[in-house]
Amino acid sequence: METCKLEKRGKIFILTLTGEDEHRLNPIRIDAIRSALNQIRSDSSSLSGSVLITTAQGKFFSNGYDLAWAGSSPDKIRLMSSKLGDLVADLLSFPMPTIAAITGHACAAGMIFALCHDYIVMKKDRGFLYMSEMDIGLKIPAWFITVISCKIGDARVRRDVVLRARKLTAKQAVESEIIDAAFETVEETAKGAVELGEELVKKGWNGQVYSENRKELYKKILDKLGDDETTDDVNNVAIATSKM
Repeated sequence: METCKLEKRGKIFILTLTGEDEHRLNPIRIDAIRSALNQIRSDSSSLSGSVLITTAQGKFFSNGYDLAWAGSSPDKIRLMSSKLGDLVADLLSFPMPTIAAITGHACAAGMIFALCHDYIVMKKDRGFLYMSEMDIGLKIPAWFITVISCKIGDARVRRDVVLRARKLTAKQAVESEIIDAAFETVEETAKGAVELGEELVKKGWNGQVYSENRKELYKKILDKLGDDETTDDVNNVAIATSKM
């Protein structure tokens, strides 16, 4: 079953999470995304001056970890967490600017996945950014907190996202300077992402230099990857699964 597709429009690569499901992050979907990223990396002629846009079909950008798949298995929980860490490392070292075009909800690990892009655009009237862990009784991994600290500048907004499980609309996310733009429709959001991508393509930046600069900028995140003390919290994961 296809979980994502990749297309190329000139110097812009568009990676779409496919289907009308919640695009939960399990090993199959994460491996498919990483395979698409590796496919782009292998196209050496396109790396410099290129841009990646990640988007999704349906009502969700991603609704986080696939807790139902993991169940109460500590091995599955560790595998899922490890693979997401590898995907984030891929994004933070990716040799071109990255844009998340969000037209549905981005929750928990799905929000972290979105935040690990360089730029974010969202549709105004559908979808929100939401760290659901407080509401379902899970501790947020340390490296998730590092991503949030690096990507959300306002301390009060960080507090409310983490400790109050505040759901941020596109308008609120723009006001908090978490995302770069909000649009009225799915079509306008996609168009806005492409227009931003075209602006970045014109810069003609060296992909390797871009990657090295980003890795320095987000060194704290890269250093924290793998520091996931929640993966042994099997009982709480089982409880969280029951609340889904």
